[in-house]
Amino acid sequence: LEKMTDLVAVWEVALSDGVHKIEFEHGTTSGKRVVYVDGKEEIRREWMFKLVGKETFTVGATKTKAAINIDAVSGFAYEYTLEINGKSLKQYIENRLKTTNTWILNLGGTDYRIVLEKDTMDVWCNGQKMETAGEFVEDGTETHFTVADHSCCIKAVSSGKRREGIIHTLIVDNREIPEAVE
Repeated sequence: LEKMTDLVAVWEVALSDGVHKIEFEHGTTSGKRVVYVDGKEEIRREWMFKLVGKETFTVGATKTKAAINIDAVSGFAYEYTLEINGKSLKQYIENRLKTTNTWILNLGGTDYRIVLEKDTMDVWCNGQKMETAGEFVEDGTETHFTVADHSCCIKAVSSGKRREGIIHTLIVDNREIPEAVE
């Protein structure tokens, strides 16, 4: 196993199925480009004569589209930017904060990361899309699912304020779980 001597960039990207690590090697003398996702080699190109350009690949169980842009800034200096679903990483993260809720909790000594995709109401737990049952209740909706024999429920209630919209709360074993900031 060769050492990653040309490692120029590392990103951590939170998707619904988990947090993924993207590493990029760029050999500016050999023209080599290697992309690793979660330690697994996704792309390897040797002897690229053009040192600038773009490498596209997918990340995670949802096969989210990703691209690394390689741009020359001056002389032999390069800038590497990551795009997720056609957006810069910063734009993607800002958009994700609006479209998802994430909770991190520990049940019986095991850590769980639960993600709600607000647009589809899909619930993910540690990389697996969960079987859920939704029901209408007096003040909103409840989405029920089970994690390690614990009953879980995401309550969706109107905030009463147009700008805030709907408030989503995770309740596990009748206990409210605070939302995580990723």
